[in-house]
Amino acid sequence: MTGNEIRKTFLRFFEERGHRAVRSSSLVPANDPTLLFTNAGMNQFKDVFLGLEQRDYKRATTCQKCVRAGGKHNDLENVGFTNRHHTFFEMLGNFSFGDYFKKDAIAFAWELITSPQWFAIPLDKLYFTVFGGAEIAKGQKLESDQEAVALWTKIGAPQNRVIEIPGLKENFWAMGETGPCGPCSEIHYDMGPTASDQGHADCQFPCDCGRYVEIWNLVFMQFNRDASGKLNPLPKPSVDTGAGLERFAAVLQGKISNFDTDLFQPLIREAARLASPDASDLKIQPSLRIIADHSRAATFLISDGVIPSNDGRGYVLRKIIRRALRHAHMLDAPSPFLSAMSAAVRAEMKEAYPELEETAVRVNRVLYEEERRFSRTVEVGLKKLDPLLATKMVPGPEAFKLYDTYGLPRDFIEDVARDAGVQVDWPGFDAAMQEQRTRAKASWKGANKEVAKPVYAKLADTFKTEPDFYFGTKVTDCLIEAIVTKDGQVNEIKAGTEAEVVLDRTSIYSESGGQVADVGGFYDNSGSLEVAEVRGAYYPVSRLVAHRIVAKEDLRVGDRVSTVADPYRRARTMRNHTATHLMHAALRNILGTHVKQAGSLVAPDHLRFDFSHFAAVDASELAEIEQQVNEEILRNLKVTTDITNIDDALASGALAFFGDKYPEANVRVVTIPDLAAPRGFYSKELCGGTHVHRTGEIGVFKIVSEQSTAAGVRRIEAISGDRALAEYQKALTTLRGAASLLNTSEDDLTAAIERQLDQIKQLEKQLEGLKRKAAGSQAQGLLDDIREVKGVRVITAKVDNADRDALRQMVDSLRQKLGSGVVVLASAEDGKVALITAVTKDLIPRLHAGKIVQELAKMVGGSGGGRPDLAEAGGKDTSAIETTLGNVYPLLERLL
Repeated sequence: MTGNEIRKTFLRFFEERGHRAVRSSSLVPANDPTLLFTNAGMNQFKDVFLGLEQRDYKRATTCQKCVRAGGKHNDLENVGFTNRHHTFFEMLGNFSFGDYFKKDAIAFAWELITSPQWFAIPLDKLYFTVFGGAEIAKGQKLESDQEAVALWTKIGAPQNRVIEIPGLKENFWAMGETGPCGPCSEIHYDMGPTASDQGHADCQFPCDCGRYVEIWNLVFMQFNRDASGKLNPLPKPSVDTGAGLERFAAVLQGKISNFDTDLFQPLIREAARLASPDASDLKIQPSLRIIADHSRAATFLISDGVIPSNDGRGYVLRKIIRRALRHAHMLDAPSPFLSAMSAAVRAEMKEAYPELEETAVRVNRVLYEEERRFSRTVEVGLKKLDPLLATKMVPGPEAFKLYDTYGLPRDFIEDVARDAGVQVDWPGFDAAMQEQRTRAKASWKGANKEVAKPVYAKLADTFKTEPDFYFGTKVTDCLIEAIVTKDGQVNEIKAGTEAEVVLDRTSIYSESGGQVADVGGFYDNSGSLEVAEVRGAYYPVSRLVAHRIVAKEDLRVGDRVSTVADPYRRARTMRNHTATHLMHAALRNILGTHVKQAGSLVAPDHLRFDFSHFAAVDASELAEIEQQVNEEILRNLKVTTDITNIDDALASGALAFFGDKYPEANVRVVTIPDLAAPRGFYSKELCGGTHVHRTGEIGVFKIVSEQSTAAGVRRIEAISGDRALAEYQKALTTLRGAASLLNTSEDDLTAAIERQLDQIKQLEKQLEGLKRKAAGSQAQGLLDDIREVKGVRVITAKVDNADRDALRQMVDSLRQKLGSGVVVLASAEDGKVALITAVTKDLIPRLHAGKIVQELAKMVGGSGGGRPDLAEAGGKDTSAIETTLGNVYPLLERLL
């Protein structure tokens, strides 16, 4: 039975027994920040089990794509060197949401694996484990699962093959410290003595030597564990089972290793074909296995929207790709390699996962770019690392040099060394890194001087600035807590002095999170006298705002002032900031959830947004993004702000942004709700900026440009509000003006322009014909002025009102009519000299047109050159044309 047949059979078995076949969810968990990747079949049903979500079915079956690499569940380092570890794998499962429980779950599993109509696995190869009891909490013991024991033996399992396993490690499952939990029952298969990693010939179950392999786990969600550890029976017990497709395939195909099944062998053969090694060579088997496994993982992760990067999911993907590429390098595989392997993955998996075909172009492009980038990075580094692998331990300073100078990632060095059986002196590596940081700190010249001012760090121990800018543009009775000038902290300043002022509260927004600072002024509390111009504000340290000011009156520590931000400028900035949120949501909706902010600027006159994306955003996509944003503006949705802790904010689906640092508590979550959306909002972000109250206040949104800023990073610049309206009005005025000039309507303007262009092309053709005629006529007149130099006929002339094309046509005509001779023509156009020299073919052994024109070009202050038969030059001195043409004859006299 093939792997594809096993998958289909499993799903069909449960469908025939009333289960809904549910498609695999994405490898990127939806709205679950607790998971790096989907790593189990139950992930997509988590809210159903918790009672937070209701579905229109009580039974489900799936084949879920999973990744275990990075985070808590990380199999990456073992892949390729064991029989059953994988980064990407498929988990078969059946689920009951308060419907059937142990009896039916065990009956279903028994029938599927033992029935001759289904998998027909021999009973003498199977063992069944059940929960054997354990202390669940202090003073609370849960007895062994005798109910499961009875069900297994009643259905036909021999008593001596139903094994009770005590403890919580193997046969008890919990969703977390609290919540649903319960006993498990596992089905194990005896692979035989040859499968033992330790060479055991007659070991008994449950020996952990590799002979006995778990193939199916039945989880019985029976209890709800509270904060005290007490187990309370669930009103509706549920079932969650998981069976690895790869392990099932090994069992049903009679293989000890998953890599020997038809799920991997086509990929291993393709890797061997591409790299041209002997696929049967045992030494290269780990590399071929790693390439096969990692190609699957990379293909599926990129297809689900993960892009290689230096953090989070993207970092894990990059690590998987680079590990595969290193082993490809060990096999001397050609490049590009992984994109070819990805095609093989699609060929094997597209029937079960048709979305792979839809994302093929993007997956190939991402793999190709990552391979190209990595090849440049490690080509030199690997050459430096290889000699070090001949020793027992790579010295720490040498390892750090590979990291710091040659760009080899630390985990890459670790991976290569481990595979070679060599240790790395990591303490020495860390010491070298610390030395480098110390040197860097010593040589720092203060590029960011605000951070370097110790006065603010001291002030922050005593003072903080309350941010009242969220509530308006004006606040009164603000206390001056500190004044800092270029000379340090002072108690007072005179009018005209530039300084930085710290207040106990302010309405001046301080630059952060991409939003520029407000400008405005300090006033006395009556608001009638401006005492300082505010040119900006920033956070020198957390929670302390420094206002950049120019004093208009004398100011002292302890004075009280009113702060007034420019309301017109603030309003324009707020429009652009909320528009940025709308655009980000539209980008993710239209381009995909792989879009991730990589920098931004929110200013009064425009917004700029950098984001991760693998290709240019085409015109139709930009139009759709712009349209979607304007639709949300037109809906005039209320913009809400909530203050919460960061865990709750992220759990609610809020997005965190590039470069921002968030506190654990009191983070601001800006939401643009949409009750029609699946999650109840159109946009939800962690953001400390200022925003409009309703989206309609933005008015209108317009994208100005889209471009690349770095590999895999795009940039959109856009405008909103009054500036966008002015831009639309300007475009409309231009459109109407153009239509009026062409005496047509705005709707027919494009067609009218096309007609005009066609007419211009026709006229240009006619003009070219007339030029050729004119050149022929003019050339005929020049034939009357032929002179001879040592028997060679020569024509020289200054041609008025002729460009280079006209001169070339005239030279060709004269050369043909002359038969044998030299032609030199010159013209002046726009204050520049054009010279063309032609020599007939019979004279080429004696004269070179390029050398002639070089000499002549010097006389008009220029340069030139060309072929022996035709050459051109240019110059700046139009007054020297006549003299230069006169010098043609003595020049030829000398050359002949």
